[in-house]
Amino acid sequence: MGEVFDRIGLVVHPTRSVTRAVATLEQWAAAAGAEIVRLSGGGSTDGASPTTAAAGCDLVVALGGDGTTLAALHAAAPAGTPVMGIACGSLGALTAVAAERLADGLERVAAGDASRRELPALRVTGPMAEPLQAFNDLVLVRRGAGQVIVHVEVDGERVVRFAGDGVVIATPLGSSGYTLAVGGPILHPDAQQIVTTPLAPHGGSCPPVVTPAGSDLRITLEPGYRGARVEIDGQPRGTVEPPTPEVFTVGRVPAAGRLIVLEGAESFWAGLRRRRIIIDSPRILARDEREEAAADPTAAP
Repeated sequence: MGEVFDRIGLVVHPTRSVTRAVATLEQWAAAAGAEIVRLSGGGSTDGASPTTAAAGCDLVVALGGDGTTLAALHAAAPAGTPVMGIACGSLGALTAVAAERLADGLERVAAGDASRRELPALRVTGPMAEPLQAFNDLVLVRRGAGQVIVHVEVDGERVVRFAGDGVVIATPLGSSGYTLAVGGPILHPDAQQIVTTPLAPHGGSCPPVVTPAGSDLRITLEPGYRGARVEIDGQPRGTVEPPTPEVFTVGRVPAAGRLIVLEGAESFWAGLRRRRIIIDSPRILARDEREEAAADPTAAP
């Protein structure tokens, strides 16, 4: 069954050139009789915040990449508005289609040839004025020279204490990002766990910890001499000032946001391999090359 869009929210990358993609969206919206509401990147929302403006939209389109799509999800999530990520560059984990195929992608969504993927998020409470929500990760990281000290507790029981650069707490979606880069595991999107990964721990034995969704995860941060930053999905959201320790509790929101996925989209594992986040070992790749050469004697050596 098709869909009718009266208002389309727009979030654009702050520096990347998206002029052609914006023009394509404007032409498509005009033909469909839809109004475009700028949520970021210029234009006007009549003084309304992106979240307030997104609440009146039927769809939010993010032009840029995964970071832009995350920004759109934060704006759209409170109203349950679905987000369609458009890759103006390489296709990422959150984008549905490349910018060159934007019009075709919109037609498919309007025709009902798409689904809404429910994204879980972390609910973070701590010294901030109000709870924060993270679709990828919460990062507590030292702000300058020196180390911070992190205490990890699960269901009231101490797991580990360590000194280092900080800690990354990630959703399954975020597990293939920052936490993977520092040695954490990849969690399948359907998993319901949270992964906690130390950042450059100094000594001891503190591997990444995977906890069930219903666990009570508690992080106590001693900010050291220079303090620490609080980052949500790569964006700074506060600081922890020395010398007072602060406590962060992390829970899971099962369906915090909605992401447009086109029918027939590549699988999770295929996407990781295409983006070379997962790469076969050199020995296997060399064997493949030998087998291909043997099968085609005319191939160049």
